[in-house]
Amino acid sequence: MPAETEPHERAWMAWPSAPYTLGETAAEAEEARTAWAAVANAISELEPISVVVDPSGRDEARRRLSSAVEQVDARLDDAWYRDIGPTFVVGTGADGQRSLGAVNWVFNGWGQQEWAIWDNDAHASGVATDLSGAVRIDSPMVNEGGGIHTDGLGTFLVTETVQLDPFRNPGWTKADVEAELVRTVGARKVIWLPRGLTRDSERFGTRGHVDIVATFTAPGRLLVHDQRDESHPDAAVTAEVVDLLSRETDADGRPLEVVRLPAPKTLVDDVGWVDYSYVNHFVLNGGVVACSFDDPVDAEAREVIADAYPGRSVVTVDARALFARGGGIHCITQQQPAVTPAVPTSPTNERGTP
Repeated sequence: MPAETEPHERAWMAWPSAPYTLGETAAEAEEARTAWAAVANAISELEPISVVVDPSGRDEARRRLSSAVEQVDARLDDAWYRDIGPTFVVGTGADGQRSLGAVNWVFNGWGQQEWAIWDNDAHASGVATDLSGAVRIDSPMVNEGGGIHTDGLGTFLVTETVQLDPFRNPGWTKADVEAELVRTVGARKVIWLPRGLTRDSERFGTRGHVDIVATFTAPGRLLVHDQRDESHPDAAVTAEVVDLLSRETDADGRPLEVVRLPAPKTLVDDVGWVDYSYVNHFVLNGGVVACSFDDPVDAEAREVIADAYPGRSVVTVDARALFARGGGIHCITQQQPAVTPAVPTSPTNERGTP
């Protein structure tokens, strides 16, 4: 599995149409569609993007999405394509030719959540797999794209509460999970975080996805969510994660450099503790689409992200509507890596860079 920072052939998303994503009122539906469209349209400025659209959402998608966004009809239950879509990988044959693969995990509604519906989403990964022309790689493991992060060189981050969830993979051990990650995505070292953020571990969460906790920005370097306010329960969570990762090495024995990415000042919403996280951004050709929260920390976080990805433009999208529904920008996007080896370029001539 290449790093997200490597060149993309295109990005993939899905359009919101399920009641528990759109909400109960017209205003809530407007809020959701506006947020998804803002992310898709921002991506379309930098690289090709395909959005999978349930027939029930076709008219709204056509009205809101840029003409540069390719729309693909398919039945869906929800719109978190990072989790219901495939995880793309790249292989190199004996002749040196690179080929695209697509790992299709088992999806069961984030561990058989009682509110989730996944009859269609269980098959949604096949849409991008087939249209991309990738070699299909089926896995028996229940997993989601938001549950793994990689440096592209075989080092992976996971959480014990996701892959070892008894409602996902009953009876599986760490050794079982690691063996499957070796087989499917080329893992050489798996770093286990004990848990995810607090809100994400509650009723409408994923039980601890790593993609709002930590992400690789380059080999040996990580951005890690840093909750500075001790009154928030995530302060203890992130302190534990920072300590663990600061003592870890990658698959090549390189010590990990941990860069703290501050959490927003906002601590609660009308439900409880928030899990707003700037870590949940999407890196693409020449740029980064990052979260904002109309928060005093937005500007500082944007600077940290810009420093982490030199040469890439940073575009921010208000992600509060996404997090209110259980995720962020990274959660609704999925990258399809380019299989043609990229010609080395300077940051100023990457596609989409000013």
